[in-house]
Amino acid sequence: MADRLTPNDWSLREDEFSGRFEGAQIGAEVTVLFVSIDEVGGGPPLHTHPYDEIFIIRSGRGRYTVGDEVIEAGRGDVLRVPAEVPHKFENLGPGPLESVDIHQSPRFIQTDLE
Repeated sequence: MADRLTPNDWSLREDEFSGRFEGAQIGAEVTVLFVSIDEVGGGPPLHTHPYDEIFIIRSGRGRYTVGDEVIEAGRGDVLRVPAEVPHKFENLGPGPLESVDIHQSPRFIQTDLE
């Protein structure tokens, strides 16, 4: 038997592929964020999660700070950030940065450090 969510269940904006669902909503062990950052320089503050996170860049370019490492990533790149490692990212432009972020937890947990 399949569990189903529609865009009404997870989407933040009707006209964009942006939002999230927690795996607990459908009995899954991962939480998935569909990220779209339009503003150049925009992105989340430095933060941690108590689980690994995987970024799949769909389009655009981003600067990912993972611990002491800085990585410029673009369309098709996949990054893994280990649990508890401080990280952040920002849109380098031009255009939006879009990614699918897989959190290896049925619940979204984030501790902001900035």
